[in-house]
Amino acid sequence: MTLGRTTISIVGGLFLLTGCSPSEPDTKPKSDDPIPAAVATVQPASDSETLTAAGTVRLRRETALGFTTSGKVASVRYDEGDRVKRGALLAALDSSTVAADLNAARAERDRAEAEFARVEQLYKDGWVTKSRLEQADAAARAARSRVDSAGFSSRTSQIHAPSSGILLTRNIDAGQIVAAAETALVLGEVDKGFVLRVPMTDADASRLRVGMPATVRIGGAEAEPLRAVVSEMDGRADQRTGTFEVSFQLPASDRLRSGQLGSVEVAVARNSPDSFAVPANAIFGIRAGEGLVYVVDAKNRVKQRNVQIGELNDQSLEILSGLAEGELIVTQGIEKLQDGKMIKPIRVAR
Repeated sequence: MTLGRTTISIVGGLFLLTGCSPSEPDTKPKSDDPIPAAVATVQPASDSETLTAAGTVRLRRETALGFTTSGKVASVRYDEGDRVKRGALLAALDSSTVAADLNAARAERDRAEAEFARVEQLYKDGWVTKSRLEQADAAARAARSRVDSAGFSSRTSQIHAPSSGILLTRNIDAGQIVAAAETALVLGEVDKGFVLRVPMTDADASRLRVGMPATVRIGGAEAEPLRAVVSEMDGRADQRTGTFEVSFQLPASDRLRSGQLGSVEVAVARNSPDSFAVPANAIFGIRAGEGLVYVVDAKNRVKQRNVQIGELNDQSLEILSGLAEGELIVTQGIEKLQDGKMIKPIRVAR
């Protein structure tokens, strides 16, 4: 009986031990298991980059027109937006004053020339000195100059179109008193075509050359981008803004209008030829032109590294320093990592 009870106790104890053990193995990942993370290899940036800037469409030649004398406006024959032909009369001053000045100058010229002729004959007869003759000659020449001046004022009391074009600005109306040299009208010469005028910093403008190709997009005017070229560059910066104006010649299009807004893209040589390009989401902790990346070593462990960042585009971020070509960096899964963590690298097609 005693042996039987002992055997039952042992079997029961084994049963209890077996019942207490887990029925399934523990599958919870350990803390030192590799963490899956997307990686990419550091590659040199391309030899070129794209400059993007905004500007305004203008006719290539926009000429300010005005009168050379002050006076009262007699007529203005065209409105803003009207097309005019070369030589067309655009505006005129009241000719009363300039006509009177011209008549007075002609009368004085006739009198001075007659006086010179009389004095010249007296000099030949020996009745007057050579000094008196020279005085009469000078008076006659001065009178002729006044006629020329009055004639010029009379001719320029009318504004004629110097070329065929579009009247862009009209600052005067009939009956208005205008000053000499005041801008009365602005005429755009359609024969010279349209340009996109873009203000640029000296750093960007210095990277452009006349003749370089560009792509221009005009909001609301063209569904497709326009092929343009750099046509002109200011030699001096604007005193108010410190920018240089660069003109991009646009192809002919009936849908272009002076004053439209547009943007331009120009491919230029990269400022930093030794820079690298990495996916933008590989950078974290960005501050004042610097950021952090996780670099993967030969044992698939990660280490934070400080890098200097440059330009950002839609696809990548330029790295100016801190990385070497061929190094492996983490591009996704950064939020799960810490220094020294081991990862399971996952290559993602770029």
